[in-house]
Amino acid sequence: MSATPQRRRTARRLTIGAAVLAATAGALSVAVPAGADSNGHGRGHGRTVDVQLLSFNDFHGNLEPPAGSSGQVTQQNPDGTTQKIDAGGAEYLASSLRTARKGHPYSVTAAAGDMIGASPLVSGLFHDEPTVEAMNKLGLDVTSVGNHEFDEGRTELTRMQKGGCHPKEGCFEKGKVFRGADFPYLAANVTDEKTRKPILKPYTVWKHRGVKIGFIGLTLEGTPDIVSANGIKGLKFHDEIRTVNKYAKELNRRGVKSIVALIHEGGAPAGGSYNYNCDSPGQGDGISGPIVDIAKGITPKVDALVTGHTHQAYVCTVPDPAGKPRMVTSASSFGKLYTDTTLTYDRRTHDIVRTKVASANHVVRRDQPKATDMTALIQRWNKLAAPVANKPVGYISGDIPGRGAATYESPLGDVIGDAQLEAMAPADKGGAQLALMNPGGIRSDLVQKASGSEGDGVVTYGEAFTVQPFTNMMTAVDLTGAQLITALQQQVSGPNEASPKILQVSKGFTYTLDMTKTGAARIETDSVKLNGTAIDPSKTYRVAMNEFLSGGGDGFTAFKEGRDKFVGQSDLDALTAYFAAHSSAAQPLAPPKADRITVVK
Repeated sequence: MSATPQRRRTARRLTIGAAVLAATAGALSVAVPAGADSNGHGRGHGRTVDVQLLSFNDFHGNLEPPAGSSGQVTQQNPDGTTQKIDAGGAEYLASSLRTARKGHPYSVTAAAGDMIGASPLVSGLFHDEPTVEAMNKLGLDVTSVGNHEFDEGRTELTRMQKGGCHPKEGCFEKGKVFRGADFPYLAANVTDEKTRKPILKPYTVWKHRGVKIGFIGLTLEGTPDIVSANGIKGLKFHDEIRTVNKYAKELNRRGVKSIVALIHEGGAPAGGSYNYNCDSPGQGDGISGPIVDIAKGITPKVDALVTGHTHQAYVCTVPDPAGKPRMVTSASSFGKLYTDTTLTYDRRTHDIVRTKVASANHVVRRDQPKATDMTALIQRWNKLAAPVANKPVGYISGDIPGRGAATYESPLGDVIGDAQLEAMAPADKGGAQLALMNPGGIRSDLVQKASGSEGDGVVTYGEAFTVQPFTNMMTAVDLTGAQLITALQQQVSGPNEASPKILQVSKGFTYTLDMTKTGAARIETDSVKLNGTAIDPSKTYRVAMNEFLSGGGDGFTAFKEGRDKFVGQSDLDALTAYFAAHSSAAQPLAPPKADRITVVK
């Protein structure tokens, strides 16, 4: 019988521990771990011991350093100025975590979901096996599932946990079978519709030298709204607060009093810097969003919350239902940051001394030595991907911001909108008159500077894949003008009011977005025009969008009312075809102005 993830991890740690003991023989009698004091903090000989919790979230298969602004974090300096710092990449994340663990005999590494999914080509081309392998190597102990863990469905998620070769594409490396995750994936609030039981473990207990800490892992209840229907077929997603409270009680009954919740849901800090003071002027005053109410509702039995999903960086203390402060953290995305939290464990009560919990986010800087095992891993998979990844598909004359754009409408969003319209406009290809693209589906920027040997200004297939990794099929549907306007209003109302999801638009489609107003009123309906003519509520329009949007994803329920659906090529094929038709080495594509949506602030 094959070893379980926990057994494999235990064996790995025992091997490492033996090596460390052998290397330090003769020095142990005088060596004192960093941070140890007379009470035994860090050593485990007194009543309390400091446990180091290292955490991160939303890695999304970014084994290589993310390009452009997607690979930067903003730091606030003591004098009030800010600076951008290049960050991220598995080689540097592994080095950062390994350095942080030094001097901490009690150290556990956890994540809050979206380790895989929406990944660059070096991982995504191989169904994220490279990323799971990397997480094994860098010492991840446990993670919750996120919404993107369901991109390829339940069966594929189970394969990520248990291992085995891909059911259709087989084994990617000759003589090697994918072994799966050494760490447990936790899915406390995801149950089978028929059995009503969690599809994966709801929690796990980390044990080390008499210390026990329970980890409950879950994704956001709204996962069905942001994942394709095929990905979550046969599954139910449950309320975050009730789920955590249920399993916190169960852990207590098992004698586990120290509990950390890994929740793939997050918030929005008021400041854009990773080291922004989230507790100014008072505890938790600097953060908003779904995680705030979740944190306030989760039982005081839980000692800390590691969160994600919003790709934001924050370290906040949000009061629990008893009014006591509790740490809530998130480490941005793509491995650009990690959070270091000190949990002081009381051996007598078996609980965390909440008043002593301390936490901070740290930059995964690229001016540190690379982890050589990660370099070897990336080179190995890049070699397999090279025939596909390095093929030129287009040319650009400057950076085209997408994911990293600071505006509602992005230049890359315009390019994608135009590409999708062009692909779906012919009568025999859908007959589309306009195209709309969900902003969350744009995963990166296009950067003019060469990432490899392709040359400046060259867009490779790998770079295009990083921008649109989902390979969503394009659709064209009939919508009335009234339905189209309702969809625009859904960008800024209902579930999207607090965090607007502004659709990217194709050329010829224009309107005014007034952010000084609230809800649906932010869309000036009289300003919505197609090729200069006002949209007629009673007229029917042919609208192109990916299958995720036409299925009502991201809260756009109006799109589900579309009729006469036509299914075309993939969004990635549409983008690469557009580059082939509109760019060359002699005439590269220029970044669009992104002036189709007029924004009033």
